[in-house]
Amino acid sequence: QAQLVESGGGLVQAGGSLRLSCAASGRTFSTSAMGWFRQAPGKEREFVAAISGSGRSTIYKDSVKGRFTISRDNAKNTAYLQMNSLTPEDTAVYYCASRPNAIMSMARSGYDYWGQGTQVTVSS
Repeated sequence: QAQLVESGGGLVQAGGSLRLSCAASGRTFSTSAMGWFRQAPGKEREFVAAISGSGRSTIYKDSVKGRFTISRDNAKNTAYLQMNSLTPEDTAVYYCASRPNAIMSMARSGYDYWGQGTQVTVSS
């Protein structure tokens, strides 16, 4: 089974930036679509961004377009989420997920493996 470990969360002021990392173990990283999801207290876990195995294609939740960038380094088995212009509405636990040997998906059910999450808190 794939193992995913997120890092890079923390407390930032509104307008600031964070870069989240997702380190993956397993032999199929380069053929796995990767996604980022987030969950705020009392809310459903929601899609944020996804990237294809090659890194050529990406998709984003509308509210983060232009602010967040998903990327990956297949040589390091790591996916990233660069978050700029953060607002308090971005406060949530952010989860990395993988979809082995498959294309991108915006659906939570499309991902087989999940990390433990990393807390992102944006203050005013």
